[in-house]
Amino acid sequence: MSLQINYKKKYSNNKIDNLVLFINENFDLLNLKKHISSEEYVFIYDLLKVSDKNNKIIFYDISSKKKIILVSIKKNLSNSEVETLGAKFYDQIKDIKQNNFIINSDTIKDNSKNLIGNFLHGIKLKSYTFEKYKSKKNKKKIIITVTGNNIPSKADQLNFMAIEYGTFYARDLVSEPGNILHPDEYAKRLNSLKKNGLKINIYNEKKLKKLGMHTLLGVGQGSIRGSYLVTMEWKGLKDNSKPIAFVGKGVCFDTGGISLKPAKFMEDMTYDMAGSATVVGLMKSLAMRKAKVNAIGVVGLVENMPGGNAQRPGDIVKSYSGKTVEILNTDAEGRLVLADALTYTEEKYKPKFIIDLATLTGAIIVSLGSEYAGLFSNNDKLSNQLIKSGEETEEKVWRMPLNKNYDKLIDSKNADMQNINYVGGAGSTTAAQFLQRFILNKTPWAHLDIAGMAFSKYGGALNSGGATGYGVRLLNKLVEKYYE
Repeated sequence: MSLQINYKKKYSNNKIDNLVLFINENFDLLNLKKHISSEEYVFIYDLLKVSDKNNKIIFYDISSKKKIILVSIKKNLSNSEVETLGAKFYDQIKDIKQNNFIINSDTIKDNSKNLIGNFLHGIKLKSYTFEKYKSKKNKKKIIITVTGNNIPSKADQLNFMAIEYGTFYARDLVSEPGNILHPDEYAKRLNSLKKNGLKINIYNEKKLKKLGMHTLLGVGQGSIRGSYLVTMEWKGLKDNSKPIAFVGKGVCFDTGGISLKPAKFMEDMTYDMAGSATVVGLMKSLAMRKAKVNAIGVVGLVENMPGGNAQRPGDIVKSYSGKTVEILNTDAEGRLVLADALTYTEEKYKPKFIIDLATLTGAIIVSLGSEYAGLFSNNDKLSNQLIKSGEETEEKVWRMPLNKNYDKLIDSKNADMQNINYVGGAGSTTAAQFLQRFILNKTPWAHLDIAGMAFSKYGGALNSGGATGYGVRLLNKLVEKYYE
């Protein structure tokens, strides 16, 4: 299924186009009288008496070929509420026979350009599907034409498009199967982002060994595929001010390694690279909308496989930071990838802050389900900014504890630390506590555990199931609101 959105200033009401009209929460039809024929007005006026006004969207069949659709807008709706309404509208039109819709933007006055833009944004986010590998694709095409004087400006259209493209790119990456999007292919795709204006650097195994990134390399050594660290740089300011930095876990497939996962649901481990996909999608969005900020994206790309050369439980490896790690469980691999990436990002770029994202622990799903990502941070200001940005985009985060008292659970007798807490409990916190040890210079840092948010079997307000692209809109709002 495809979606096409057109913009046209003028429109004359006819007998075949489905007409979408915005109406206030009291369903005051009088304001719409000049936009429809007298016959249509009388018809809807009569049926409105018996309509369920709890429904925000009401369909009226004017004929076999035409519907008039009323969308109720209450005062002071937030942007996210309007986006959700747009997504709900798409859900209701995608399965009906008619495929041409006219949205009259002049039927709503309050903050109308933002309202129309966010309504369309919700429609587009909800319309995403991943049908790349289906031999029979849904060929239906929905055409929406927006008319009137309240069409979003070209600049607003570009901003919305940049966020959508970044979100869709992240969803595409997460949706790809592991035999297609292995680390070699992933690195190749990231190199193509140069055309968006990003500076791309790819560090292969030879370079990573020279740098001393042995925690990252250890995860991927059982795979026939390569392991990589990829950096993406966006310079949106003319000065050399400190950048902001985003780091993502990119485990393209996670078998658990020698500490093998159960077979049931292992197929879902294609999305264990969702943290990296969010970082990539964000960087693409920032470049597309030419964000006025200096930003860095760093992703560690590996495949965690069992094999004759795979890392063993009990191995001790030396990280880029110089700290040593005892590997007690090879399925606690994401933190090993992030460990080297975090220290490298802090040392090389000296950023204002670092935010890392990872599908890191099942424990965070036990804690927060699929409603909030877990937020762990050493900085109250950054945490509050993320919380507020999450509330505005409905990509919510919930702050979880960090405390030095948890350190004893990851201290090792044989190395500087161990990669899991074998005592039990606080699985997400001890993982975050582990990561914090690789922030060496007190840089403001936040860790988002997105294990419950990156993939949805049943769909959410703005996605129809599968990869969600969670975090692209959240972090774009953070940048836009606080750092541009």
